[in-house]
Amino acid sequence: MKETAKSHITFVIVAGIVRPVMNLLMNKKWEGLEKLPAGGFIAAPNHCTEIDPLVIGHMLYNQKRMPHFLAKGSLFKVPVLGSVLRNTKQVPVERSTSGANRSLQVAKEVVDEGGAIIIYPEGTLTRDPELWPMKGHTGAARMALESGIPVVPMAHWGAHEVFPRYAKRFYVFPRKTSRVLVGDPVDLSAFAGRPLDKATLTEATNVIMDAITELLASLRGGQPPLVRWDPSAHNQSTHGRFVERGGNPGTADSGPAADAGTATDGIQ
Repeated sequence: MKETAKSHITFVIVAGIVRPVMNLLMNKKWEGLEKLPAGGFIAAPNHCTEIDPLVIGHMLYNQKRMPHFLAKGSLFKVPVLGSVLRNTKQVPVERSTSGANRSLQVAKEVVDEGGAIIIYPEGTLTRDPELWPMKGHTGAARMALESGIPVVPMAHWGAHEVFPRYAKRFYVFPRKTSRVLVGDPVDLSAFAGRPLDKATLTEATNVIMDAITELLASLRGGQPPLVRWDPSAHNQSTHGRFVERGGNPGTADSGPAADAGTATDGIQ
């Protein structure tokens, strides 16, 4: 994507601050970078800790692909942060249907110009007790099927050891390694020509989530659960923080606060 001079300068300044910090916090190992498309694409990573956007953004920026996230609209009202988000062409997301549709349109424009848009299909930090990917929202699948945009699944593992989900401090020592694995673009050809109804979008979303989960299983060397975690089946909110009872996320109540990072939970 052709960045404006202001956008480019802002990215350089932000990267000059963030990259040294990320390198200080953890080692990094990135694999599958050759699978990143030359043109615009949707990056679809898993989401297990608040610093995930920095992990994925760091990786993409180092590949000379400026990261564009769908970020909660309220963040654009925060002094300084809001200016940075606007100047780097991040995409504001509102939870209303009309707001979500506008967000998807702006995201499409970013990708049509050759940019990389990062969408977390889970919409918020996973509620799965073992941090496996949970049930996904359909925004990434809808955008891909409507516009023919490739969806590149990604998985990362290790950053949660530096900054656990909902933590209040970093755990730098002993030094950890954050690993990122990029997969082949998801094959959604089976859905070509089908109406974009709920059944189609849900099925396509499951294909995307399967690809992300498979990558994460490879990184973790473990076996994911047979049934993907569904927050609604556990009386959990599908967005925002949740408060654990007795340390068991499976019996959690939804809390009033929202995650501090990016958000796609308004995009269905």
